[in-house]
Amino acid sequence: MTVLGPGWQDRLEEEARRRVPSHVLDYVASGAREGVTRDEAERAWHEVRWWPRTLVDVRDPDTSTSLLGTTVTNPVGIAPTSLQRLVHPEGELAMLRGARDGGALAVVSSNAGTSFAELGSTGAAWWVQAYLTADRSLVGPALVAAAEAGAGAVVLTVDTPFPGTKYAVTDAPFGDLSRVYGINHPDAVRGTTPGAEHARDLGPDDIADLAALTGLPVVVKGVLRPDDARRAVDAGARAVWVSNHGGRQLDRSVATATALPRVAEAVGGDAEVYVDGGVRSGLDVLAAAALGARGVFLGRLPVHALAQGAAAVTDVLDTVRGELAEAMALAGLRWLGDAPDLLRL
Repeated sequence: MTVLGPGWQDRLEEEARRRVPSHVLDYVASGAREGVTRDEAERAWHEVRWWPRTLVDVRDPDTSTSLLGTTVTNPVGIAPTSLQRLVHPEGELAMLRGARDGGALAVVSSNAGTSFAELGSTGAAWWVQAYLTADRSLVGPALVAAAEAGAGAVVLTVDTPFPGTKYAVTDAPFGDLSRVYGINHPDAVRGTTPGAEHARDLGPDDIADLAALTGLPVVVKGVLRPDDARRAVDAGARAVWVSNHGGRQLDRSVATATALPRVAEAVGGDAEVYVDGGVRSGLDVLAAAALGARGVFLGRLPVHALAQGAAAVTDVLDTVRGELAEAMALAGLRWLGDAPDLLRL
């Protein structure tokens, strides 16, 4: 196991920029409009303070968790991102292998550049993310194929009726992406196909429909409001994922660290709660767990690591898990599920 040293996050991006075309990484880094929400994300985690315990046996803090019945030794998973084959030739295959070796779960974009059947051969624990199209039938068969290939859940993204404006990538020279984007449902990503645009009429019924179509539990991703979280759970969602899309959709949305405790309170014990957004260290993961998250997902960091291949992805996951274990021990915490106690006297 390789543990990366201080400042590893910045060095990881610097190395990625030496290996990957700048317009690709500019797209990964971009936030919506002025980037206010993107830039606030990291600072929001830094505001969390806890009351550490003492006189506790912390020789072996347990970082493991269970996500919809899948036990993982690392509570830090990989969020869905597209265009991975522009970062590394093996794309999602390398990302899943890195997650597998890091004891983590990975979520694969429905717009992946690798077939779901290939991904199922990696032995990794993985879920499939879904952007529903106006014509649901264009993406439905791909989600069924993902389920047949071994995906453990469908992650329905609900904050993207259309991609938000990102000033930094308006004129990016991506060219023909047909071999690296959306190969599992090409009709859903062709601009000329009627009904291929993102659905603007998502509703609670889509949750039940996805569950019935795939036979998989449904996670609703992109929730910030507690009342929306409650509606999703009442409609059948097995988990709610607090996310503002990495600050890439509606700029000036609240930070996920702000929304998380409110969503967790609204959901109670009726569904699992996950979070992403600005998480860059094990201390951030402990903060998320203290605020009510059962699983925490990284977006940009694994993409930067992917530039060096699967082993670098594993190194990132091992490093964050190691930072988390140290923070837990110093906080007098033996099991991650007890993290909310650190906020209470």
